[in-house]
Amino acid sequence: MHNDANRKENLEKLFDLIKDIKVAMLTTMDDDDCLRSRPMRAMEVNPDGVIWFFTGYESHKSHEIRHDSHVNLSYSKPSDELYVSVSGKAQVLRDQQKIDELWNPAMTTWFPDGKKDPNIGLIKVTIDKAEYWDAPNSAVIHLYGMVKAALTGERPDAGENEKINL
Repeated sequence: MHNDANRKENLEKLFDLIKDIKVAMLTTMDDDDCLRSRPMRAMEVNPDGVIWFFTGYESHKSHEIRHDSHVNLSYSKPSDELYVSVSGKAQVLRDQQKIDELWNPAMTTWFPDGKKDPNIGLIKVTIDKAEYWDAPNSAVIHLYGMVKAALTGERPDAGENEKINL
């Protein structure tokens, strides 16, 4: 079991990796036990291991989360060869205080009645585990690694890969 210091350090590393990636692919399990993914814009990433999204309270994804709370969030930043997978448990909530706190006027595209829209809800994802791949982002480094591998038979440095348990 990780102690609180390790958990805090792991969360800091994870949030440092995903802080500039605005959209994650949220994967849920539908009623037919089929995985479904869709892009979601994170509204807040908390240092306590919670990520918040707006959702339609009566949407398919909300129904899927109520059916099975296990979710996955996939983040990618191909320009930096950075990829992150986050596993956790999700809840669908109607918390007016949190809605007011996270509200952004751009959300009226999905919620025409604003913060008081009858279908507005929140998805709260509490992180359990994460894994990331952070490869060298320079094309020159990649090319050098491929040439070195071809000449020496050694595998190129693929960068850093780590599993994080919270």
